[in-house]
Amino acid sequence: MLTTLKRIVDEVNRQPVLEKALERVAQLAKQAMQTECCSIYLADNENRHYLLMATDGLSPNSVGSVAIGFDEGLVGLVGEKEEPVNVANARFHPRFLITPQVKEDAYNSFLGAPIIHQRQVVGVISVQHSTQSYFDESKVAFLVTLAAQLGSAIAHAEAREALDRAENPALKSRARSLKGVAGSSGIALGHAYVIKPHVSFADIVPRRTHNIGREIVRFKQAVKKTQQELKILSGKMSSILPSDTSAIFDVYHYMLNDDTLGERVQGQIHSGWNAATALKIVIEELCSEFSQMEDSYIRERVTDIRDIGQRVLTNIIKKELAHRPLPEQVILVAEEVTASMLAEIPREKLHGICSVRGSNNSHAAILARALGIPAILGLEDLPLTHLEGRETIIDGYSGQVFFNPDAVILKEYQVLMVEEQELDDLVQSIADKPAQTLDGTQVSLAINTGLAADFEVVRGIDADGIGLYRTEIPFMVRNCFPSESEQCALYQKALDAYPGKPINMRTLDVGGDKPLPYFPIKEDNPFLGWRGIRMTLDHPEILLVQVRAMLKANIGRGNLQILLPMITSVQEVDECLRLIKQAHSELEEELQQSLAKPKVGVMLEVPAAIYQIGLLSEKVDFFSVGSNDLTQYLLAVDRNNARVANLYTYYHPGVLEALKFIAAQCNKFKTPVSVCGEMAGEPVGLLILMSLGYRQFSMSAQNLLKAKWILRHISLSDIQDLQHKIAFLTDPQAIKRVVSEKLDQLGLGGFIRAGK
Repeated sequence: MLTTLKRIVDEVNRQPVLEKALERVAQLAKQAMQTECCSIYLADNENRHYLLMATDGLSPNSVGSVAIGFDEGLVGLVGEKEEPVNVANARFHPRFLITPQVKEDAYNSFLGAPIIHQRQVVGVISVQHSTQSYFDESKVAFLVTLAAQLGSAIAHAEAREALDRAENPALKSRARSLKGVAGSSGIALGHAYVIKPHVSFADIVPRRTHNIGREIVRFKQAVKKTQQELKILSGKMSSILPSDTSAIFDVYHYMLNDDTLGERVQGQIHSGWNAATALKIVIEELCSEFSQMEDSYIRERVTDIRDIGQRVLTNIIKKELAHRPLPEQVILVAEEVTASMLAEIPREKLHGICSVRGSNNSHAAILARALGIPAILGLEDLPLTHLEGRETIIDGYSGQVFFNPDAVILKEYQVLMVEEQELDDLVQSIADKPAQTLDGTQVSLAINTGLAADFEVVRGIDADGIGLYRTEIPFMVRNCFPSESEQCALYQKALDAYPGKPINMRTLDVGGDKPLPYFPIKEDNPFLGWRGIRMTLDHPEILLVQVRAMLKANIGRGNLQILLPMITSVQEVDECLRLIKQAHSELEEELQQSLAKPKVGVMLEVPAAIYQIGLLSEKVDFFSVGSNDLTQYLLAVDRNNARVANLYTYYHPGVLEALKFIAAQCNKFKTPVSVCGEMAGEPVGLLILMSLGYRQFSMSAQNLLKAKWILRHISLSDIQDLQHKIAFLTDPQAIKRVVSEKLDQLGLGGFIRAGK
């Protein structure tokens, strides 16, 4: 069963055209289930019907023309129930729909299963038989399992086709956007620049070509390059491997020189496919043919075929990538955007980010917000290798991305960008004004940073220091641990940015979604593993060097405060305080001078810590709420997992109750508390936190002025009114909607959507 299922799903991924893929699935499913008919319908949400897309058993003329309403027929019933429907005699079922054009008079029994992707019914697959009997449990299980696997495969294929339509001028009006998770607000226009470490056949999205001669030359050059590489490898291996083992290279040479492979690839190119697509089609066809052979030796050659095909593919793609220029307006596209990727692209050219992995509070999103770059993450169905160089629009408010947008959409977003700039100019007018509400309530706004660029962004802005200095970022963009003197120089710049104002330097917080390339941490559950203070306590030499660098940088300045991440127990705090005291004593002895002792705070981000606020307040000077991780741990949601990204929200009632409890406890034990997580940087989040009693916040430099503008245009009575409205709401989206409506009423809607 598993082999058959895999083969059927592979057909969807292998076929370059969705209609052909579905046609093949219908044929294979019919054979596997030994039934008389199999049909596949895809949902058209705009027209609210299921369109027959493929069949083996109904009239071929009905494909593409027969539509069944969402509330009609047995197919509609499958979609409504979102579960299989098994009927012995369909004609006597009250939902039976007579559709003469499909010519199904010979069939009686019906079994349908919903095809679901990300909680949405995207289609229905059904089988029919002439006998009047229910399909047995094994056939139901098979169809349900097949439907479950088809969901993501069809979504991916539809994403490819959306891009193909956008690329075709004659079809541009049909182009649609791809939807991800809004990671950093703003609008960006530019051209896609794809960073991908390795390209496999699975990544190749079929592309057409009009220049057949050029593609044939590309293929032949790649074959020649591969032959040269194999000759070198063969020479190296023949001296260290037995002759019968190294003879595999002779097999490879034979395959490359065989006219059959070249002719088949060139035949596909002549039919309109580019070199990479043609090679993909031929190699996968050969693998499929060989795997069905009875001779075991021939079956085992499938691995060799894939390997030789991969080598040729790499040389086709490598040559293409080597000559690509860096666009003037880069939209960085990757499987997962990292700090090192961002560092490779000149800041003035980097306009936006698209990432397959991640959510609105993954590290990539936090970096994007720090840089003021619009970002969309969790684009699960994004076909990376099909995007290079495409004109791209990113809407960091709605999470939409358009590739090769039509003229109407392009003009619309150009207007919105002008309005965005007008809004930015407006908030700049209060740069030197204090952060306070209309009725005079003072609020502290500091910045979250770790990038040198942030200090340029906030130049001339009246901020209350640095609420969170992420010391790990300089560690992440290097190829080894920075020395004590190098760290000291970095920390001096941060302390000098706001003389006399508190600078909260968080000790090294790596692990989870923040790996160090030179200090790899491989774990099954990295967010629940060796990260933050756990790692640095296990390596006190790292923590001691860092604290020494901080204390040295603080000489003559006196505004350093040390923040401890990922704290779960009082014992961890005791151990950290011991090491800080040790570093302090060592430096005093070494420098022969008295050094100021910095205040020490704890991040409240692990749920266990919030129930120890009373005990911890006896040890530390202040608390800082890390809303990003706190939300993740309270909701048991990996914030980098796009599949559950929709469950990650600050506005979950459980998260809001925890934040309310923290504020009350800190007030009870008279310990200052601020919110340094990204929640405070969102207009909706800021107002909710104000309603819960918080008055100290830190956020990305790009959001600080917007937050200040909002605060200066709202009163405490408005905020208290909000608190009453959301107090008994149970749906996070409803909570967010109520606050958004309030912002709209106050003329502040431009801070939560594109434009003004």
